[in-house]
Amino acid sequence: MLKVAKFSVRPDKTKGRVYKTPKDKFRNNYQRDVGRIIHSTAFRRLKYKTQVFVNHEGDHFRTRLTHTLEVSQIARSISRYFKLNEDLTEAIALAHDLGHTPFGHAGEDALVKASGSYFNHNDQSFRIVTFLEKVYLNFDGLNLTWETLEGLAKHNGPIKKINKNSTLYYFNNKFMDLDLKRFPSLEAQIASISDDIAYMNHDLDDGFRAGLFKPKDLKKFSFYNEISKQCGTISNINRFKKELVRRLINKMVVDLIEQTEKNLKKINPRNIDDIRNANFNIASFSKKMRLNISEIRLFLNKRMYNHKLISNKTTKYKKIIENLYQLYFANKLTIPPKWVRETYKKNNIEKKQMIIDYISGMTDRYILNICNKL
Repeated sequence: MLKVAKFSVRPDKTKGRVYKTPKDKFRNNYQRDVGRIIHSTAFRRLKYKTQVFVNHEGDHFRTRLTHTLEVSQIARSISRYFKLNEDLTEAIALAHDLGHTPFGHAGEDALVKASGSYFNHNDQSFRIVTFLEKVYLNFDGLNLTWETLEGLAKHNGPIKKINKNSTLYYFNNKFMDLDLKRFPSLEAQIASISDDIAYMNHDLDDGFRAGLFKPKDLKKFSFYNEISKQCGTISNINRFKKELVRRLINKMVVDLIEQTEKNLKKINPRNIDDIRNANFNIASFSKKMRLNISEIRLFLNKRMYNHKLISNKTTKYKKIIENLYQLYFANKLTIPPKWVRETYKKNNIEKKQMIIDYISGMTDRYILNICNKL
């Protein structure tokens, strides 16, 4: 048996599931969570959901699915170094983006505007795994462990003020107290910060591929000059783009590991509760790296997310979702009755929420097919 850190989450010490299930002699609790997430319908739909570029725009641009797998790989490698529970880290990483709408964040904004209701992709991920997935005979959701649900709920850290319209608020009061005001496990913190590492670097890679900017546009950044110097004479610019992104990922991971080690020495945790009771994120970057990351984000906002090529399409796709919502609300389009019966037969859910659940679950491909038929 592998030696684990004393502040690692132990699968045999889980706080359990809402619905009791028979023990599995071959898999631990978090391995079972990983299996449930990967085999879910929502996970398969990530294949045709936008990261930045819509799925049909190119075979090599990231989708939500490839992004999710990249987050999982980074998170597991860091978790392994610290001798944490890799299975729990993987489960949280794999489920973190299940609630995204078609067309990325643009779809989320459009749904909020069209419905005038609450919608948040993090909460929708939680809603999917606790309610919308229908795979068991006697209950809704995937019946994940307390620790996996805690990691999903606290993807952005402790929650001081919870939205009363959220699924999390309802679930936390009726089924499981997820201890929302404390920090999550180190496994959850690593899954969350690995998301940042993955999306920033791979958005740079996709930006290069789309021709939105060139490596020389990054010359003002210290990391560029450092990596460029390490590479020596550059004869193949396409390989240099890959080398730049690959080395930057490694640089961020190494910085994260080194800073997290320093943070652990400060508090000297004896168990998981010492991690949760800390008044800061243990998994974090150094001050210098945080500054670099802020600069990269500003660069991506200016040169990619707000680029005319992207913003024009964003406006178009927002309009598609807003119009589609209005058509469903006015009964000019009908949500399949079978889906409504299966999803809401025992629940008193208002029409707005049904439409939000249905549209947010669509893939880019599916929603564009509906538009083409119309």
